[in-house]
Amino acid sequence: MTRVLVAMSGGVDSSVAAALVRDAGHDVAGVTLKLWGGVQDSGCCSVSDVEDARRVAAQLGLDHYVWNLTDDFDAEVVRPYVDAYASGRTPNPCIECNRVLKWGRLLDRAGALGFDAIATGHHARIVDTAAGPRIGRGADIAKDQSYVLGVLDATQVARTLLPVGALTKYDVRRLAHELGLRTAAKPDSQDVCFVAGGDRSAFIGSRIPSRPGRFVDRSGRDLGGHAGVQGYTIGQRRGLGVAFGQRTFVIDIDATTDEIVLGARDDLLRDEQPFVRVRSIGDGPLRGGPVDVQVRAHGGVATAMVGSNALRWSEPQPRVAPGQSLVFYADDVVIGSAIAA
Repeated sequence: MTRVLVAMSGGVDSSVAAALVRDAGHDVAGVTLKLWGGVQDSGCCSVSDVEDARRVAAQLGLDHYVWNLTDDFDAEVVRPYVDAYASGRTPNPCIECNRVLKWGRLLDRAGALGFDAIATGHHARIVDTAAGPRIGRGADIAKDQSYVLGVLDATQVARTLLPVGALTKYDVRRLAHELGLRTAAKPDSQDVCFVAGGDRSAFIGSRIPSRPGRFVDRSGRDLGGHAGVQGYTIGQRRGLGVAFGQRTFVIDIDATTDEIVLGARDDLLRDEQPFVRVRSIGDGPLRGGPVDVQVRAHGGVATAMVGSNALRWSEPQPRVAPGQSLVFYADDVVIGSAIAA
């Protein structure tokens, strides 16, 4: 019998994950991480979410813990998020939360308490390969979350269970209804959990002073003012606050001058995408071979050759905002990742 600690967010996916692990005959307990103590209107760590997780654990006959990691979350996720936008980069807080907290602090503490593995409600699968277990795409492609697990290493994957990865979202909700779980009809969480109303600029402005700057075109011609670079990201089209009579995109951000360069979509196209912090999963080859690359949580994939410090796209692709994760796949299995530069 394996001792498994299930990360229960208070949502339907982790609730069903806990039930499936229990029914597989494991010795199971649940834990909810209290991550954010500020204002929020969505996400996965509000007071009501903790209560939902506690009650589901009680329904399933499981012990349930609540671990307060708000200081770690602020230091390791929220502050870097603010600093990144202020410097013209686009961070990925959900991936950093997974890397540092859910497969960092949580996995370490679970091991110290004698648990053999952790389980979550992510829509991704553990795939057995000749090189060992790897993260693969979930059965429900529309809900696939393998991208946000692309930073896990081989050792972490080997200590992870993803019970709902083989199910569609419809099947998850059906099982939750059959089990009578209070989260069966609960809506999915949306947006960044600590940014109330999805207003990123307002959240960042509450933490650091805004520095107004100018929009310019590629030749440097002044196009008007903006409230601060923290409100924008490479590739953004909506919410620019200025109208040009044509589709206009953010193609560059210079945080040293507070200038945001605007242009047409074709101005974003690149043959290469530089990166940093490249890492492969296990011992498989990464550089030199063609891989499928996903650049956002619910985006498509494009094929590229992996060089020493850049991807070479098979066809020109829009520039990826610096700070975003690049996750590499082979046959829908994660084989590595990097950070766009």
